[in-house]
Amino acid sequence: MKLTEEMLIAVLMGGPGTEREVSIASGRAVVQALQAKGYRVAAVDVMDTEPELPEGTGLAFNVIHGTFGEDGGLQSYLEALGIRYTGAGVKSSEVAFDKNLSKECFLEHEVPTPSSEIVDCANGAKLPEMSVPFVVKPPREGSSVGIRVVKEVSESMEAMKHAARFGSDLLVEEFVEGRELTVGVLNGEVFPVVEIAPPEGEWYDMETKYPWLSGKEVGSQYTCPADLTPEETAIVQVAAKKAHNALGIEVYSRVDVLLTSFGNPYVLEANTIPGMTETSLLPMGASEAGYSFGDLCVKIAELSLAARP
Repeated sequence: MKLTEEMLIAVLMGGPGTEREVSIASGRAVVQALQAKGYRVAAVDVMDTEPELPEGTGLAFNVIHGTFGEDGGLQSYLEALGIRYTGAGVKSSEVAFDKNLSKECFLEHEVPTPSSEIVDCANGAKLPEMSVPFVVKPPREGSSVGIRVVKEVSESMEAMKHAARFGSDLLVEEFVEGRELTVGVLNGEVFPVVEIAPPEGEWYDMETKYPWLSGKEVGSQYTCPADLTPEETAIVQVAAKKAHNALGIEVYSRVDVLLTSFGNPYVLEANTIPGMTETSLLPMGASEAGYSFGDLCVKIAELSLAARP
């Protein structure tokens, strides 16, 4: 099926998860971009796991970050209704969203990634075998929700308890010191690398990603293309594409990578529904590759329809 100006595109935003406000910002930007391109668009604020879509919807443009939108739940729901949708499918969404499953995939396909262990906190928080420094991650949350960097032994238990509020099978990764980079992948095309610089003394978490959510005046700064040598750029882009392919992600993603001072890349995760405002990181890389924000939205829609004829 091809994208036409007569087709009704329902942009799904919001959702029941912790990233609701960010998703609404993405959704509004996508609605405006598609309308400016001459397409019929309906904005749908998703409040629960059984959203009602407008009659005649030809394509659901999914910008629900995190829970339900990114974990395979919405994809399963739309497939049951027979409605085509953008981005990753059910299986790839489930695997990419679950950090533990992603880690298994990365190791199986020899994607460079930090060493890790899974700590079962179902019966209460407990300490990992790994020594500090390490990073604690709830397995099924996005935008750094619940993540803690632990550099002192005295911080360990409090960090485990905090993360356990969001999931019981916690992923504990070795702490890798490196430059924070992210790379967009669209239908096999790898975009220029974006470098992320959190405020001094802080790390890249929900507050430094979205300072407007917490009333902060200063958030992270971004550079695209990142100030890397051609060799470093190639190393990071190859790792990002390898991770995208290892997870079987359809259409597009944004892959987060650390690059050490020795030039070694470490893939952290792949985001199947990355931020989609004009200043978000996937559109930033796409812009450097020659795509306007509107062009990017249309391309995602076209590729998604082609992937689900």
